[in-house]
Amino acid sequence: MSPQTTHDHENPADAPDPEDDRKPDSPAEITAPSWKYVLRTTVREFSADGCTDLASGLTYRTVLSMFPALVALVSILSLFGQSGSLTSILDQAEGIIPADTWQTIRPALESVLTAPAPGLGLVIGLLAALWSASSYIKAFGRAMNQIYDVPEGRGAIKLTVQMYLLTAVVLVLGAVGLMIVVLSGPVAEAVGGAIGLGSTAITVWNVGKWVVLAAIVVIVVALLYYATPNVRQPKMRWISLGALIAIIVAVLASLAFFFYVSNFGNYNKTYGALAGVIILLLWLYIINAILLFGAEVDSEVERGRELQAGMPAEETLQLPARDTKASDKRERKFAEDVERARRLRETAGRSQEKDDTDE
Repeated sequence: MSPQTTHDHENPADAPDPEDDRKPDSPAEITAPSWKYVLRTTVREFSADGCTDLASGLTYRTVLSMFPALVALVSILSLFGQSGSLTSILDQAEGIIPADTWQTIRPALESVLTAPAPGLGLVIGLLAALWSASSYIKAFGRAMNQIYDVPEGRGAIKLTVQMYLLTAVVLVLGAVGLMIVVLSGPVAEAVGGAIGLGSTAITVWNVGKWVVLAAIVVIVVALLYYATPNVRQPKMRWISLGALIAIIVAVLASLAFFFYVSNFGNYNKTYGALAGVIILLLWLYIINAILLFGAEVDSEVERGRELQAGMPAEETLQLPARDTKASDKRERKFAEDVERARRLRETAGRSQEKDDTDE
């Protein structure tokens, strides 16, 4: 709730264990006054932490990572002689994405689909996708640190390795999700017939695939919420309250947004050829803002648990940092800069070095 952190005023090692027995174990054990406090502070902190501005930056990072990731996927499918699967994805996406947006996106996707040298494209695409997608993961981590009021204390190498590993996991899950989308309708029937599956099994798959896709979304959101911030949170929960709210609201908001765009929006008249791009950016912005709101919910629920347990969490969450080496180093350098500034002031700009006579 303030720019102060547990690390700023006490040793992080002295912070209570994230799994302290005094905390309520489930939302049902949180009292009504605590819930009232959590609801009020969640909305307030969403604004105070600048989450709408943070969502704008995340939207840019999302766009930056989209096409390199697509290049990697196209290259992988082309190597296995399955480039036609991408055409299936495009055909199915056309029925979901608003026409203005689709007219802008599809030509670019088709140009990638027909690009030569899939082997070279695979290498370039994978490297570019990993780099650009990791920039989103890192930016999301910085936003989470803002939400939890904690400085980034992990060193550059440690942070980069962790974020690249997380990025790789998210990309793999995304690729699996796309392949599940491919195995739908006529494609699922063709594959099922080739391996001897009956119509009942194919029907079950066409329904069950949505459960699998939902599970992938849950895992990705859980990883983003748990692994990106520099705080040791309570044990990982695959579906926290904030994640559940974020996923449900994101689905409902997406349906409402696309319904509005398809039936009432005048983006094509206002923006002309740029209408599709504007719609895509708005949708990505909405999703990122919702994800940050869900993170705020989790942060304030944790605060409510700590307050109910008698912990002094009025201003700062009582969660230990994952690492403090980098933040300690920044604090030392800041203190040195302050001392140099003081010397400049005292010597009227003649010197920034400490005078030996001051010893």
